[in-house]
Amino acid sequence: MLFSREKKISLTQKGLLQASGVAAYIFLVSLAIRYGKEIFGQMENIAGPAAFLTLFSVSALICGLLVFYHPYQLLFSGKKKEAADLVLLTTAYLAGFFLLFLFLNALLLK
Repeated sequence: MLFSREKKISLTQKGLLQASGVAAYIFLVSLAIRYGKEIFGQMENIAGPAAFLTLFSVSALICGLLVFYHPYQLLFSGKKKEAADLVLLTTAYLAGFFLLFLFLNALLLK
């Protein structure tokens, strides 16, 4: 397991790992969306929108698990403050990744 008890990883590092996982997943999905037409061809039937909505639902589940699974474990082991802090740290790192993506987008547009 990523957060096993043998390794002592700080909450800050856990938040960064979780946010990095979400950012990497988002980047991979965005590549699939960006190059989907080249990979899968033009979808002119109901399968295209259904596949997109399924991807959207699965993505919400995956991101939710990446962000909330460990805080859920902390919460039910009685470590409420650590659970809340981890969610806030992960959120802060994700906001940082968002700003980084915006900055990179602005650089690539020039």
